[in-house]
Amino acid sequence: MATGIKDKVAIIGMGCTKFGERWDVGAEELMLEAYEECLADAGIEQNDIGAAWFGTCMDEVNVGKTAMPLATTLRLPLIPVTRVENYCATGTEAFRGACYAVASGAYDICLALGVEKLKDTGYGGLPGGGSSSGSLLWQWWPNLTAPGSFAQLASAYAAKYKVKDADLKRAIAHISAKSHANGVLSPKAHLQKKITEEQIMASPIIAHPLGLFDCCGVSDGSACAIVTTPEIAKKLGKKDFVSVKALQLALSSGEETAFNDWDCDHFMTTTKCSIDAYKEAGVTNPREEISMMEVHDCFSITEFSTYEDLHISERGNAIKDIMDGFYDLDGGLPCQPDGGLKCFGHPIGASGLRMLYEMYLQLHGRADKRQLENPKLGLTHNLGGFPFQNICSISIIGKYD
Repeated sequence: MATGIKDKVAIIGMGCTKFGERWDVGAEELMLEAYEECLADAGIEQNDIGAAWFGTCMDEVNVGKTAMPLATTLRLPLIPVTRVENYCATGTEAFRGACYAVASGAYDICLALGVEKLKDTGYGGLPGGGSSSGSLLWQWWPNLTAPGSFAQLASAYAAKYKVKDADLKRAIAHISAKSHANGVLSPKAHLQKKITEEQIMASPIIAHPLGLFDCCGVSDGSACAIVTTPEIAKKLGKKDFVSVKALQLALSSGEETAFNDWDCDHFMTTTKCSIDAYKEAGVTNPREEISMMEVHDCFSITEFSTYEDLHISERGNAIKDIMDGFYDLDGGLPCQPDGGLKCFGHPIGASGLRMLYEMYLQLHGRADKRQLENPKLGLTHNLGGFPFQNICSISIIGKYD
């Protein structure tokens, strides 16, 4: 009988580059930058790593279709290396592979690393020409854009819960302003400038009701983690280390668009995935038990909807929690304490691990000016694809019990 992954895997090291327009380096240098921090943090030798997982997504800018670039760039000692991709959950997918390998007993210590070098395309959004996903979208939905698709999520939510346009725009503006305020405190963030709700609401509309500051940008970056078992972590002299409480993944089955039960006002995958994650972690009241979150704020409305899909805000009540400051840095459940995708951008292969990096720093009390008081559990959430067809990955980590 399956028992889940709770407390079977310890995170003993993490590393993260500065995100941004990293014209000065290539993907290889970004990988090395994250890895060197991670290895030093773990306090182990490179030869201690038994296997590695490598996450990179976009064909136009990735460093190859195999795992070889990670092995050669880091000069890994002739060990198994696996390349994975899973839309915007690619970084977390690499982490999941490394964690499962350790939990199964196949390896003692494993590495997970994600990287993406999106600015090199010269394109303002995600590339969409040569990749398998991009070419399919071009053929099937030639007029579809990411902002337009997620804007429909906002319209559907407003219609279902009879939310006035001005109230919805104010709420999503608060989300963006909150994240940018946190990003000011994050030295590795791409964008580190505070903006007001008024500035956000006055910005150019990209796809109503989403304005310029309601959409995350793209950037270059890399992040990684080294994991082992709690028993080995203890032998290495690690104390108060962070362990994995839950790792769950849910993919659309086609149900959203094949039947009439879905109103396009929320994400079915997140609703299901979060229930499974809480069960695995032993969380019965996420609003009270989760200390902090990094969620997939590709658009402000995505973060808005995720509050309810994670069963933290009641359906139709997210606006009240947002405007009450519940998700602010000094609120009941801070969301995006480092600024989220809004401030870091979204180098796809790295984002999931970057989110975990922030939770890891917070749990170790190393988040400097944005440090939260005594956090217990951190949740990360990735959402890849579109409202009607997507991938959801959720991780929960905390101090080892």
